[in-house]
Formats: sequence, structure tokens, C-alpha cells
Amino acid sequence: MTTDTTTTETTTTVVEAGTTVTLHYKGSLNDETEFDSSFERGEPITVTLGEGQLLPEFEAALMGTTTGETKTFTLSADDAYGQRDDEATTSLDRSIFPADMELTEGMTLPLMNSQTKQTMMVTLVEVTDDTLTGDFNHPLAGQDLTFTVEILELA
Repeated sequence: MTTDTTTTETTTTVVEAGTTVTLHYKGSLNDETEFDSSFERGEPITVTLGEGQLLPEFEAALMGTTTGETKTFTLSADDAYGQRDDEATTSLDRSIFPADMELTEGMTLPLMNSQTKQTMMVTLVEVTDDTLTGDFNHPLAGQDLTFTVEILELA
């Protein structure tokens, strides 16, 4: 006696929580300055929604889209990286870094909080011979962000 068993794969056709999505994206500011583009790099990203890999409101904007769909949406600063906090700066003594380390304005450095042992990124906004001023705000804080996304594949 021969038994023939066939299995059918279920394919996801609509983006929902838990969906693994391969997509291309372009991000731009209100003045249309592009800050990132997987299209330009020719490298789409693959993420699973609900795992914290994307901004929550970015994920929400993808819900209900389908393979092949292109969508453009804008996230307010509050829904993206928050508003800038002008108090989120620190002054560092230049001597805590190696003497031969080149430090320039605009450079991003990881700093470890000595109490919490957490690493935080700081952007140098002023560099002198004696001190460095670092800004802990995300570089896109205070900005509304517009994204154009093309859904390539769902799993």
C-alpha cells in the first residue's frame, strides 16, 4: 500500500505582525535631503516585524502592504527619534583618549557609562586641545522622516 502525502506551503501575502519582510527603502528629510537608501546600495534589508528591528511607527506603516507594493509615508519626529534635547550633552577631558587618536567635529564615538556600564553613542560637536563636547541626541532627532519603501518579499 502506498500513501501519497503532499504538503502545501502557506505563503504570506500581506504584511502583518511576525511577518519577515525583505524591502528596499529610502529615507529623506523635509527638505528632501536623503539620509539613507538601500536602493542606492543595491542591498535590501530583511526584518521580522515585532522584533524591535525597526521604529514601531515604521512597522505600523508597513502593515497591510503586499509584495511588489511601494509606499511612501512620513514619521513625525516624535514617532521617529524624538525631539532634540539641548541638555543631552557632555564635556569630556581630551586626556581620556589616546594622544594619537584623531578626534574631529561630527565624529561619532561609543562611550561607556561608568555606573550603568551601558554604551551610548556621542557625536562630537566641539573639539579643542583640552576638551571635547559630545551630543547624545540621535543624529535624526527633531526631524520628520519620509520613507519610500518597496516590498520585495514576504515570508
